[in-house]
Amino acid sequence: MAINLETLFLIDQKDGMSLEFSKLVSMMNYARETTIAEVQELTVEELDFLYDAEANSIGMLLAHMVSVEKAYQIETFYNREVTDEEINELNPALELGSRAREQIHGNTIDFYMKELTDVRNKTIETFQTLPDEWLFQQTPFWFDQQANNYFKWFHVFEDELNHRGQIRIIKKMMAKRLKV
Repeated sequence: MAINLETLFLIDQKDGMSLEFSKLVSMMNYARETTIAEVQELTVEELDFLYDAEANSIGMLLAHMVSVEKAYQIETFYNREVTDEEINELNPALELGSRAREQIHGNTIDFYMKELTDVRNKTIETFQTLPDEWLFQQTPFWFDQQANNYFKWFHVFEDELNHRGQIRIIKKMMAKRLKV
């Protein structure tokens, strides 16, 4: 589903979506568009930049966004925990850390854009098949508390927004290092 820039700043009805899903997708679209704006011109070297030995690169964070969304697709669309096998498939991007630093590098921005687009398209396509009531279904979540699917999908784009903030800091650190 392409993001319509003319309606980017409107939390409103989206074609092919019910009202509640439209609201959620409106917010998800804005978060994604602002992430893309931050990274779309980056080179492989910039995507792989590590400001220290323990850092995450921008590429790692983009891969993490994809893995988080896939994990929440499994958890909410299939109403079950992610299996160990699925976690292995989503890692090292899901957990980040040293394995991610070793394995996630050398990819172009086009690679990450395709991954982000593909996972989001699957999310939107599935949302279009679900009734609004699905968003309010509750299941056990963090701290032995209930959460509904609405909150879980809010968390997906809230996590993206957090990492977009990290991306902005990394870009500033990268620019500073390149000036020295």
